[in-house]
Amino acid sequence: MSETTTARRRTVAVIVALELVLVALGFGVAQQVEADGAAERTPVANLLGPDFVDIRSVPSGPSAPATAPGAATGTYTWDCGRNENGHRNTANIVMAPGFPGQAHHVHDYVGNVSTAVDSTPRTLAVAATTCHNGDRSTYFWPVLRTVGQAGTDPTGAPGAGATGDATSHEGHDGEIQVPVEVTLTYSGNPRGNVVAMPQQLAGTVGDAVALTNGGAHAAATWTCSSTPERRTTAYPACPPGDRVLRIYDFPSCWDGRRTDSQNHRAHLTFPTREGNCPRNTFPVPRLRLALSYDLPTGVRFQIDAFDGQRNSPLTDHAFFVNLMPDPLMAKVVTCLNSGQACREG
Repeated sequence: MSETTTARRRTVAVIVALELVLVALGFGVAQQVEADGAAERTPVANLLGPDFVDIRSVPSGPSAPATAPGAATGTYTWDCGRNENGHRNTANIVMAPGFPGQAHHVHDYVGNVSTAVDSTPRTLAVAATTCHNGDRSTYFWPVLRTVGQAGTDPTGAPGAGATGDATSHEGHDGEIQVPVEVTLTYSGNPRGNVVAMPQQLAGTVGDAVALTNGGAHAAATWTCSSTPERRTTAYPACPPGDRVLRIYDFPSCWDGRRTDSQNHRAHLTFPTREGNCPRNTFPVPRLRLALSYDLPTGVRFQIDAFDGQRNSPLTDHAFFVNLMPDPLMAKVVTCLNSGQACREG
């Protein structure tokens, strides 16, 4: 065998060996990239399904309407706690006063500590409150539970899955999640000044039976802490490190006469996208109630809902009944109409 042939074979062997090394290295890098990508995707992917949406795929909502000269541009924020005292029950003093609700549709409360099935305007007006500024109003919404964690709820609340057996209603036996933060904010109106809310004014946002009645009153309440401008009617799959948010923007155009109405909506309606109140209505302070939950990434969750609503996120909703003392409401109105950013508690 000639020296030339031997050298050529050695060269080919070295090239083949180098190619094998490069292929192995490339395969290892590809595996690592794939693993890293899977690690990033898995927590979100675990939540995707008919009721969940990746919040990164949700478009931002419309921009805020233009503000007219002299309009109420102020804000008033106050602290009513986050239901650390475990005030929960199935009552709904707005939709069905005096009647207990379904055992598997539990509400969380902040504000008035006496709100229950037997509440009356008189009992509510003299009760204590969790609000640091003396606001006796009641604010409530359906509890949020993690999925598949059956057992006794420490509060012993109705519908908390206390039996822990196979007969428990599916979707109602998970652990109730207490918000890590509850923020209440009143804002003004971009087209003019606001007037005071009357005592006992009731407000409704969302619809507890939206899944079966067409969803006309469903509200996009769900989002994540890093993307509050992206609102959806589905449960949000949030990026790692984000909190799950529920944001309730209540109607703020009052008919000037009633504190409630037959459908619990006609007396207090929403402004137009431009911020105008419909004819023969008056702008009152607009309430935003925001709940923040610190949940492990990838853990499934759902709200308590009426039987037949499949715990659908579309049925999220909230209520308030205004019981702010008149001097405090006057303070709120002054703050909003004068363009101040006020905070108490």
